[in-house]
Amino acid sequence: MRDPDMPSLNIQNLSKSYGGTHALRNVSLKIHAGDIHALCGENGAGKSTLIKILSGAETPDQGLVQWNGSHLSLGKVHEMESKGIVAVHQEPVVFPDLNIVDNLYAGRELSSGMGTWLNTASMKQQTRDILDSLGEDLPLNQPVGEMALAQRQMVSIARALFNQCRILILDEPTASLTTRESDALFKTVISLKKQGVGILYVSHRLEEVFQLAEWISVLRDGILVSTQSSKDLSEDALIQQMVGRKVAYLSRQQPVNTDITKNKPVLELKALSRTPAYDDIHLKIHAGEILGMSGLVGAGRSEIARAIFGIDEFDTGEILFNGKKLQNHSIRKAIDLGIAMVPEDRQRQGLALPLSVETNLLLPSLNAFQGITGLDRSQMRSISGQLISKLGIKTSSPDNPASALSGGNQQKIVLGKWIHQNPSLFILDEPTRGVDVGAKSEVHRMIIELAKQGSAVLLISSELPEILSLSDRILVIAKGHVSGELAREEANQEKLLKLSLPEEAKQSP
Repeated sequence: MRDPDMPSLNIQNLSKSYGGTHALRNVSLKIHAGDIHALCGENGAGKSTLIKILSGAETPDQGLVQWNGSHLSLGKVHEMESKGIVAVHQEPVVFPDLNIVDNLYAGRELSSGMGTWLNTASMKQQTRDILDSLGEDLPLNQPVGEMALAQRQMVSIARALFNQCRILILDEPTASLTTRESDALFKTVISLKKQGVGILYVSHRLEEVFQLAEWISVLRDGILVSTQSSKDLSEDALIQQMVGRKVAYLSRQQPVNTDITKNKPVLELKALSRTPAYDDIHLKIHAGEILGMSGLVGAGRSEIARAIFGIDEFDTGEILFNGKKLQNHSIRKAIDLGIAMVPEDRQRQGLALPLSVETNLLLPSLNAFQGITGLDRSQMRSISGQLISKLGIKTSSPDNPASALSGGNQQKIVLGKWIHQNPSLFILDEPTRGVDVGAKSEVHRMIIELAKQGSAVLLISSELPEILSLSDRILVIAKGHVSGELAREEANQEKLLKLSLPEEAKQSP
């Protein structure tokens, strides 16, 4: 039972518009200290806007926020932090050149004696006490910028506790973490709850939501759809509330035709190696086949993909495409051969964010629209319109910048710009990372359709259900080595996890 005297963050009738677009409409909810309260919704539902308002980065058009009955002055980050309301974002905001102690005490250092010297011993001890309360043992003197993302997140959380945080907002905290790092974060979240900190937990990963949260609020199109106890809500019901419709779970209905694998492979790697990223990689992918590549973050999967697409060189081994060995490989050569790649980081590597939706969709094929007097704008508008319609990209105009679209729609652009090229091989590196459940289902449909149309697909994903539901065969990479290959019918999550561990790679032949 919740203590009725526990303080709460009371959000009343918040509304916010950008131009003519309503990001939030009369949103009201209450977050209690000592509760884990999940906030769910598709990209574009209003979650980010609500986070910005609660953290002081944005001012609402109307509405108010109260902490324990007192009105808060919105639009001021320092004001919200002084009241103990702190947001930790996907990419934590830290001072990269400073160590943990200096990150916590920046601007409020303790003095010693007459104030001439810093009391570094006391500062270190207090920092260590906070880290101990989180169950963390981080090096106090290491620059935070040299730490892994998961450790930088912990520094941000420690800084929040140092500032006497009462409400902690976690925005997609596990999006770029490994399974082990995520488990460590979950323990920290539960520890904070026991200390009386209220957690607003924002995540697309619904299994995490049900694992951690007591309460779940759903935003859709800027409107609060519901707030319910997690015990009274099924995953299917939650998804339907988020997207406003039932979402089909797509998978390959039938394993790949075994006759296909008897044909010459579209792609073959022979003993491909690059120290220290990967070593002695062998694989084959056939037309119409989806080969899943599973493994932990940092196992070498993305590096293998980059070599196939000609981004990075490799030390030894061979890449064969349609039976021919690739010499002096490059990105341009890969594209000309019919190889397409959807990179892991779509915003930095897959899109030109300031450019229009149309330009991004047609970038790889702009030469095809080149006429005597320049680009054929009419033909470009016709083709981009067809792609926008076919892919279900939500945009009011092809001229809108790609940066204005949600993550799911951005991912559709990255896929769509290659679909127009009809490539023989698709390399998909974490194709649904950071996209909501509705968009994920649509991306899965597109992947299945690519294979049906005869493309070979290399699917790299850290989401085991995704790998298991879409792949015809699964190759597992551990510490840069192939640790196993499983047929669709013999694969399960337990086997994939076991093969993903580095010790398994050492034992593989």
